[in-house]
Amino acid sequence: MFTHEDLSKMQAQSLKMQSWIRQQTFSPELEKTLRRFSSWEVAELIFRVNQSTLRGRLATDPSLPQGHVEEDGRQRWYSLEEINELRRRIKINRKSLLPKRPAGKRALRVAISNFKGGAGKSTVALHFAHAAALDGYRVLCVDFDPQATLSHSMGLSDVTEDYTVWGIMARDLVRETERMNAVSQGAESGTALPQRQLPDAITGMGLQDLRVSDFVKPTSWPTIDIIPSCANAAFVEFASAQYRHLNPEWSFFAAVSRYLDQLPAEDYDLMIFDCPPAIGYQSMNAVFAADMLYIPSGPGYWEYDSTTSFIGQLSEALEDLSAFNGVVPAGTFALPKVFQDVRFLLTRYESGNDLHRAMRSAFMKVFEGRMTEHPIEMTRAVEQSGRFLSSIYEIDYREMTRETWRRARASFDQAYDEFKAYALEAWENLEDEA
Repeated sequence: MFTHEDLSKMQAQSLKMQSWIRQQTFSPELEKTLRRFSSWEVAELIFRVNQSTLRGRLATDPSLPQGHVEEDGRQRWYSLEEINELRRRIKINRKSLLPKRPAGKRALRVAISNFKGGAGKSTVALHFAHAAALDGYRVLCVDFDPQATLSHSMGLSDVTEDYTVWGIMARDLVRETERMNAVSQGAESGTALPQRQLPDAITGMGLQDLRVSDFVKPTSWPTIDIIPSCANAAFVEFASAQYRHLNPEWSFFAAVSRYLDQLPAEDYDLMIFDCPPAIGYQSMNAVFAADMLYIPSGPGYWEYDSTTSFIGQLSEALEDLSAFNGVVPAGTFALPKVFQDVRFLLTRYESGNDLHRAMRSAFMKVFEGRMTEHPIEMTRAVEQSGRFLSSIYEIDYREMTRETWRRARASFDQAYDEFKAYALEAWENLEDEA
């Protein structure tokens, strides 16, 4: 016979093991650090210019970052801060190395979502965030998944639920209820409308007093921040159902969107959401806040079946939310929900596998122009990066054969480049900031 106390003991034992695992995975200080990048990587893979061109620019201007030379070689290695300084100060053929960003637009928000566990949502979110950072963008990741894979991969482990999406939603409930009560008292009819009461168990947490910045945590990447998740945030689904009962007019699905609207527009270029493998309160907040929906799927039949179910149930859920149209104040957000773009991406793809090729053909036929051209291939380097909670961009190519590393990176580079092209088009279509 087992009770919640037995499960709690199991968790405590597992938490003790976590510190040892982090020590093997990250640095001895239990803190993830970002490696340096070789001059070869900076030139050919990041700036995409000839090595000799970059060396020439560095030689003619000693004030530019010159990198670090290790004792056992002549190769220069650069931090991401140094890479971004080079990006700001160097032009190649009179062209800036700074990434494209539509003028007058807020950060683009992308939700990476699907039903199926193991579809590669966290892997895609992690690699796209890292690729975008290497591209010069400032990125905010939002981890909606209580499994917290993205948070752990970014080096965060000691997270309390108050500073997760659950905290954002609870904070929003209190603030929205206070706003509604103020509107009720000031009704034009002169008749006081019913006041919505929240119990002390909610208002007493003090989450409504937290600053917007309190939820944002830095990572080992200087241009990537994250709103993390943790296992305890799993109860958000139960808590949110209770919250809706306490205030039926609370537009719960827009809580994170309202929060993101409060962030300074100049802080980030791109926001990437890692969603849980279910349609619930957290995932609906993610998709409602998103401008663009990216749906990864494995190349098997069951993944195809799950993806089909996902878009069907998501459609029904978004249709149900349209019932809030006219209930919420005009101008706060629009219903029905509109995405600038929706794309499907195959993951764990093996080009030599007949079934994978057949399923890719089926995906492309069914979803027509919505299917991305470049799948993410399953390689040994990709498997290794997953085991060590790292992206292929974080792995030093000297830890394996360069060809193995390059093949894995090329797959993610192609997927990211295609994502970036779609993202820029969607970004241009956003309304200008007021």
